[in-house]
Amino acid sequence: MIYISYNFTVSPKEPASEILIAELGYAGFESFVDSENGFVGYIQKEEWNENILDAIFVLNNNEFKISYEIEEIAQVNWNKEWENNFNPIQVDGLVSIRAPFHENPNLEYDIVIEPKMSFGTGHHETTHMMIQHLNSLDLKGKKTLDMGCGTGILAIFAEMKGAQPIDAIDIDNWCYLNSIENIERNNCEHISVFEGEASLLKNKKYDVIIANINRNILLNDMAAYANCLNAKGTLLLSGFYKEDIPIIEKEISKYKLKVLSVIERNKWVSLKCSL
Repeated sequence: MIYISYNFTVSPKEPASEILIAELGYAGFESFVDSENGFVGYIQKEEWNENILDAIFVLNNNEFKISYEIEEIAQVNWNKEWENNFNPIQVDGLVSIRAPFHENPNLEYDIVIEPKMSFGTGHHETTHMMIQHLNSLDLKGKKTLDMGCGTGILAIFAEMKGAQPIDAIDIDNWCYLNSIENIERNNCEHISVFEGEASLLKNKKYDVIIANINRNILLNDMAAYANCLNAKGTLLLSGFYKEDIPIIEKEISKYKLKVLSVIERNKWVSLKCSL
C-alpha cells in the first residue's frame, strides 16, 4: 500500500500542532509521528488528492507559521514508528504509563497504552496534569465521564481509582476504536465507549467530568457539561494555556461553577472546578 507523507514544520509548535493534527484526522490522515520541529502525517494515496489541505483552517491562521514537504512512500510499519517515539513515563512516582513492550516499574498504578494515532499518552502536559488531578480525588463509586477520551487513558485511570460506571466519548472513530482496545488491554470492566460529541450527554448525570480537549470546544460545550454535572460534582478541564484562564472562568461562572485549584505545566494549565 502506498502512502503520502507530509513533513510539517510548525512554529510555535503548540497549540498549532495539536489543532493541525485534529483537522488532518478529519481529512483522512491515518497516523502522525512527532518530530523536533513539528510532525509527520500519513495518508493512504487512494484517500489523497492534491487539494486535501485546502480546507485546513489552521494553515491560514497568521498566528502560526506552518510549512511542509510531501513525499510518496511505501507501506509504513506503524508499530515501529510509534515504538521509536513512545517512551514510558511516570507521574508523581505513583502512576506509570507505558507500552506493552516496556518493563513494568511496579508503581501503585500501571497503565498500558498502545496510542496509535490517538491523543493521550501522558507525555503531553494536559494529560499529565489531568492524571495529577484525578490522583488527588476520591473516585470510589463516582459516575464519571471522560469527554474527548483519545486513547482512553484517563477513563482507565479513573477506573483504577475506583470510579464506576464510566462513559468515554470521542468524536474520532480511530480514538473510539483505540479506547476500546486499551480498555480491554487494562482489564477494565466499568467503562463504556461511545463515538460522538456533546449531544450524547442529553439526560446524563455524572459526579466527575473529565474534559481534556481544547479551548474552543470547551467553551462551546460548557453548558452541556454543567447540565449533566451532579450537585457538588467535579469538573476537570484542560487543553488550554494559562492566559486562557480568564475566558474559561467567565464561561463557567455562567453555570455557577468555580475554580477550586489550578495545575500549570509548561504554560499549559488544568482546572479543577465544582458547583
